[in-house]
Amino acid sequence: MDDGSNFYTNEKYFKKMKIFIDLGHPAHVHYFKNFIRILEEEKFSFMITARQKDVTFNLLDELKINYIDRGKGESGLARKFIYMFKADFLIFKKAKKFKPDIFISFASPYAAQVAYFMNKPHIAITDTEHATIGNLAFSPFSKKVLTPSCYKKNFGKKHVRFDSYMEISYLHPKYFKPNIDVLNLLGIKNNERFSILRFVSWQATHDIGHKGISNNNKINAVNEFKKYGKVFISSESELPEKLKKYKINIPSTMMHDALFFASLLYGESATMASECSILGTPSIFLDNSGRGYTDEQQKKYGLVFNFTESLIDQKKSIEKGIEILQNNKSSDFWKEKSKKIIEEKIDPTQFFIDFIKKYENK
Repeated sequence: MDDGSNFYTNEKYFKKMKIFIDLGHPAHVHYFKNFIRILEEEKFSFMITARQKDVTFNLLDELKINYIDRGKGESGLARKFIYMFKADFLIFKKAKKFKPDIFISFASPYAAQVAYFMNKPHIAITDTEHATIGNLAFSPFSKKVLTPSCYKKNFGKKHVRFDSYMEISYLHPKYFKPNIDVLNLLGIKNNERFSILRFVSWQATHDIGHKGISNNNKINAVNEFKKYGKVFISSESELPEKLKKYKINIPSTMMHDALFFASLLYGESATMASECSILGTPSIFLDNSGRGYTDEQQKKYGLVFNFTESLIDQKKSIEKGIEILQNNKSSDFWKEKSKKIIEEKIDPTQFFIDFIKKYENK
């Protein structure tokens, strides 16, 4: 493991470097959108492949980022293994025509494997410790693996740590300004309290064996939280009939605006919990495996509250949500906590830009 200093000695910048990016999740669009925008302005060129996942294509379309559809992917280890060859072949065909200088992705085994086959460097980024199978699929084929400094595992000599969270790459105040118009779309008055619940599909490779929040406790959480204001649900999986009326209906690009003004986020998404810590909104995150960054955001900044998926913890997490909503502390109390994060952490987007510009494939 190193801090990347050995890769900052080359002062020759690639003014027109060709960069290949593979996107597998809506969060990845946010991770790279400012990176792409800034470098395109500097005449770098990109080829982007993207998986049909949740609102990924909607985000790319709304951001006017060109991309190539690489399909929906598969569920189950056997089908995922077969899909890997299909995705590798598609990416190889496209990359062969594009002739990239470098590949970069958030833990994409497909980009890593194709880059290795083409004798091109692949820079991997990850922040998910328990994605063991995924890590094995990309790390051997990557020149460098970049992670937040709080990441709990070690990739050896190729490991480069940066003192930040991925979510700052797009929610730093220089990139994100909350749009109060989202309140009108939600039917919320200014300063009116409301909660957002987020449920995931549990279809990722690193989610095998996880069940998440039970349908009964999803219903219980809604029934309790709606006593303190409106409730909205964002869900990758099919909702129980009783909860469908709570489904949030706003443009996908305005979700962060909604999170900024919310009084509470409750659910199964580590990414959205971390986003809320940057935005100054208290969040409750349930996952048996946890994350190094949500642990730090609880212990150091007091903005995320971590629980397991056990039925006992599900009950405790709902009680914690009630406690937060009952507390009449103003939103300023939580926003002040988030300011400390911005003050102490670096901007990942700038870090990635500097790293790619000065990277020399030895």
